[in-house]
Amino acid sequence: MTSAREPLPHPEANIPSPATADPGHETRGPSWKKLKLHPLAHVGPGLITGVADDDPSGIATYSQAGAQFGLNMLWTMPLSFPMMAAVQSMCALIGRATGKGLAANIKLAFPPVVLKAVVALLLIANVLNISADIAAMGEVAELVTRINRHAMTAFFVALTLMLQIAVPYHRYVFYLKWLTLSLLAYAAVLFTVHVPWKDVAWRTLWPHLTFGSDAATMVVAVLGTTISPYLFFWQASEEVEDMRLSDTAQPLAQDPAAGSAEMIRIKWDTWNGMLYSNIAAYFIILATAVTLHVAGVTDITTAAQAAGALRPLAGELAYLLFALGILGVGLIGVPVLAGSASYALCEAMDWQWGLERKAKDARGFYGVIAVSVLAAMIIQYSPIPPMKALFWSAVINGVVAVPLVAVVALLASRRSVMGAFTAPKPVICLGWITAAVMGIATLWMVIPGLLH
Repeated sequence: MTSAREPLPHPEANIPSPATADPGHETRGPSWKKLKLHPLAHVGPGLITGVADDDPSGIATYSQAGAQFGLNMLWTMPLSFPMMAAVQSMCALIGRATGKGLAANIKLAFPPVVLKAVVALLLIANVLNISADIAAMGEVAELVTRINRHAMTAFFVALTLMLQIAVPYHRYVFYLKWLTLSLLAYAAVLFTVHVPWKDVAWRTLWPHLTFGSDAATMVVAVLGTTISPYLFFWQASEEVEDMRLSDTAQPLAQDPAAGSAEMIRIKWDTWNGMLYSNIAAYFIILATAVTLHVAGVTDITTAAQAAGALRPLAGELAYLLFALGILGVGLIGVPVLAGSASYALCEAMDWQWGLERKAKDARGFYGVIAVSVLAAMIIQYSPIPPMKALFWSAVINGVVAVPLVAVVALLASRRSVMGAFTAPKPVICLGWITAAVMGIATLWMVIPGLLH
């Protein structure tokens, strides 16, 4: 990473297409020794994406899943892990192979209507998700500080915008991510309460579920908050950002000799990042199942109720521990949400973009971020309780993800886009399985309502 935010070349400048890349180009890789930062600060896009996935929407949705269905939603995590990792690894490979983000590749490979639909769906879903996230951050801050939630929400919006504009995201996220360690408290809860481990193992493999719309809606929400559209755009663009931070790294289309090592790195980074995310989610579902569900709390409408899952471990400090988790992942997740929308729109409009640019050099990019967050702040004044808003934002993401996963799978499998670096066939198959599973879950949710 650079020590100063100097203007960088346009992401599409001087990047040959896969068809014209020189296959005999000299092998070159990132000059990591020249990155004058603490070595631990360079966290791969996959690991950051995994952390950002457990945003306030994720915590609320996983908590509601455990509270409402007990152990019978645990199966969603081992199911979603390979699907999530496959989709994210395709996104990372698209960015690294082409030197462009998802929107730029969609613009080149599909008719304009596809790009417009994808960007519109992403913007709508992201603004609603940001609104729910910042509303929840305000509510948990009020729970701890007793300061009005709307005032606290305004504070976090201002803080988020200031950090994104004034400080490269890669720098401050290194410190913020330590706050997410509070999510491990859900695992610690399991050592303080009775856990029927045989039932846990059995329900993970063979749940007791009714085929009603409530269960279908929960499955869509869990899959939507785990396999979220904004993460697709974020990870592809972050691969481009990381590549631009190096003096020597180039798109694999231009430097094919580096392909083998980079594909291994992407696989390790992405699958480990998604594994961390899914393990944390599994513990949240399990902890709320053996605390809230057992206590008869099956519908979470407030932050206080959600924090109750941590009470066996932290007692009266449960609110504080819950607040640290929500605020930590919120301050990481909101920039990812706003940034992914801005990446997509700027690539579609051919505007300068990049979190390492100065605001004056990428006014459109930072303008989209600011408008997204400010619009979300207005929406959060709706009468819907923040915890419910988080859940329904996850449902929206689950519906929107279906066509986007299909687009990602098509891009990652096309040699006209990827050149010699198309995604492995098992990964592409997993991508199509993901689109099918999420599509079936959406139909399962919608059809009973139409019939009644």
